Amino acid sequence: MKPRTRTLTGAIAAVAMALPVTAITATPAAAASCNMSTGPYQREVEAFLGLSVDGVQSAADCRAIKSFQAQHGITPTEGYAGPLTGQTVRTMLAQRAAGHNPNKHGDCPTNVGRIACVDLTRQLSWIQDGSRLKYGPVPVRTGKAGTETRTGHNTIYYRSRNHWSTLYNVWMPYSQFFDGGIAFHSVDKSMWNPPGSAGCVNMTPTDAEAYWNMLKNGDDVYVYGRKPGT
Repeated sequence: MKPRTRTLTGAIAAVAMALPVTAITATPAAAASCNMSTGPYQREVEAFLGLSVDGVQSAADCRAIKSFQAQHGITPTEGYAGPLTGQTVRTMLAQRAAGHNPNKHGDCPTNVGRIACVDLTRQLSWIQDGSRLKYGPVPVRTGKAGTETRTGHNTIYYRSRNHWSTLYNVWMPYSQFFDGGIAFHSVDKSMWNPPGSAGCVNMTPTDAEAYWNMLKNGDDVYVYGRKPGT
């Protein structure tokens, strides 16, 4: 039995050595992990990520785009510079351009004292007192198509630090309601995670806590603009 075992083992080893290297190391999953097609927003995404801007998908481009998508919950996470990735990049660029003067054009009222402003178009929020910026601007995640965050001028009417949503069965920490069931509250998601919330203004835990400490019942909230894709 022993001689036969050695002969069989040697035969298997000889066959394995004769196979092409790719047949041993490559797998279908690994080969399909990146979409090597050039997307419609290829140049825009390449420029944003600091890649070589040639408008042609490469393996390095795909890896970088895929990493960006994974970080922000963009699916499918395959490295393709499609519409969702392009929209995320454009929103981030608009937020950068806002700098430290998000109300440059005076869209949010400056005559009511302390007010929380929400710009749906740029997916930004900040707190101002008159024309003085007090906090932000910070990225937010607002309602998706079909459950859009309503625009208008309202006031905070109910606050719940450790709020449990009986409608969605989720925790909504630092909730501050200002328009029916719409509230500022924190989430453990990227602020650019598509498609958006069920109407609330989602914030990072740090920003939601800051809003909680700076606002109170009766404070004004002004929502304007239109979220891209809604």
